[in-house]
Amino acid sequence: MIADIENIRTYWNLRPCNIRHSRLPVGTVAYFDEVERRKYFVEPHIPSFADFSRWNGKKVLEIGCGIGTEAVNFARAGADYTGLDLSEVSLDIARTRFRVFGLNGQLIQCNAEYLLDAVGPDSFDLVYSFGVLHHIPCPERVVDGIRKVIRADGELRVMLYARNSWKSIMIDEGFDQPEAQSGCPLARTYTPESAAALLQGFRMTSMQQDHIFPYVPEKYVHHEYEKQPWFAAMPDEVFRALERRLGWHLLIKAMPV
Repeated sequence: MIADIENIRTYWNLRPCNIRHSRLPVGTVAYFDEVERRKYFVEPHIPSFADFSRWNGKKVLEIGCGIGTEAVNFARAGADYTGLDLSEVSLDIARTRFRVFGLNGQLIQCNAEYLLDAVGPDSFDLVYSFGVLHHIPCPERVVDGIRKVIRADGELRVMLYARNSWKSIMIDEGFDQPEAQSGCPLARTYTPESAAALLQGFRMTSMQQDHIFPYVPEKYVHHEYEKQPWFAAMPDEVFRALERRLGWHLLIKAMPV
């Protein structure tokens, strides 16, 4: 049974993604700085995938902006930024983040399945969505909306959870769960073939896998970065090879056709 959109909204309102990346007071500059440092320490592939500086002076739409880590980096780089999210709680934090850093951007609460109702028939140079479409009941509807708001020469950059991944294996065997918090209502995984089928109307220009979380979860939540013994014993180049073959993040770049 497909999860109800209201259950999904409630789940992310109760604990927005990355909100516990800092123990400092939420909404302060120090809090947001630590959230960003920790996110990009654990997921160092994100800045290069987003390529913030490339979008200076360009119109960027982010679907699923959360508490705004990528959002503020697009805005800092000079993008004309619009961010959407289902979670009102996440958006309140993102708006605070823009305010404390003196940045400009448009932040809209909506169900991305109704993208055109939120932004109208616009013309975005980049549509970016990192780790969101697999949580949406009808991602095909979102993709159809993206096709209608992206420029003919625009670019789509999206991350989907990878079916052929270390984490997916661990989930299947009962050793892990899709998100840090339990009870995620919906988290699909994709093969390259099913990802291509989802992104109808787009031509893939790049697809690669990345990201295996190597740390002991019970220590990580206390900001201690001790690797699991099997990863600690692994040479860095071997671990990176494993991420390229079995990473949880399927990173896709595509152009409209």
